[in-house]
Amino acid sequence: MSLITPEKIRTLQRKLYIKAEQEPAYRFYALYDKIFRADVLSHAWRLVRANGGSPGVDGVNFKAIEDGVGVETFLLELVLCQSLILG
Repeated sequence: MSLITPEKIRTLQRKLYIKAEQEPAYRFYALYDKIFRADVLSHAWRLVRANGGSPGVDGVNFKAIEDGVGVETFLLELVLCQSLILG
């Protein structure tokens, strides 16, 4: 499991950083489409898992997800729910 940030995500991070630096008053109102990308969620999962992150407010922990629906299904459900909510 690699914790090195993939180049595609690094490119996104750089673009957002540059925009924020060039236009300090700019407001990023809609980043959902960028945060809920499958590659971003997958990398975030690996980082938080490696860091020993805590369960969410629902009390569900990593083991419950991994032993239950599985990580890929869990992350896909997040992407699909975001699509339904935001259109």
